[in-house]
Amino acid sequence: MRKLIFAMNLTLDGYIAAPGDDLGWSGGGGADSSPSDELFQWWSDRVAATGLALYGRKLWEAMNSPWSTADRQPGATPATIEYARRWQDLPKVVFSSTLAQVEGNTRLVTGDAVAEITRLKAGDGGPMDIGGATLAGAAVRAGLIDEYVLVTVPVLVGGGTPFFTALDSWVNLNLVETRTFPGGVVLTRYETRC
Repeated sequence: MRKLIFAMNLTLDGYIAAPGDDLGWSGGGGADSSPSDELFQWWSDRVAATGLALYGRKLWEAMNSPWSTADRQPGATPATIEYARRWQDLPKVVFSSTLAQVEGNTRLVTGDAVAEITRLKAGDGGPMDIGGATLAGAAVRAGLIDEYVLVTVPVLVGGGTPFFTALDSWVNLNLVETRTFPGGVVLTRYETRC
């Protein structure tokens, strides 16, 4: 059985996007900043270790737009090229009822997301990452998430898209890792406790 991991940058007040889907805070160095080299490398290594990425439409569009061509842009750094190529090579599934097609190393699912995630989880392969508030929220409510990775950026945005969804019952967790990155960014990783 594959492990399903929900990993995202989030604000200290618990949002993965500020109002208007603004992600400018997510670098960790203030508004409209980039992540530290260390944090960027951590995310790149995480992509390399992932067997399959599951995306909701909005996050897919936000990721595909820059990363599908970032390795071919003038002035791309070696770290950017490495991340872009890892992301392009990573098999992806996009869940959407509005998209007609996806590109690259990606498959589109328009049906029942929870049923498909359950099917994928039961298969063989490396760990799966899930992203996108609506998609991840459905997986959380269905009890499918095995691990939560919170990369908390020290900024308060006061609203937006929350990391955690409303729950029908509690989810008990065990802390398995903490790490601090430059700029006061803190990673906490939790496994679901049965």
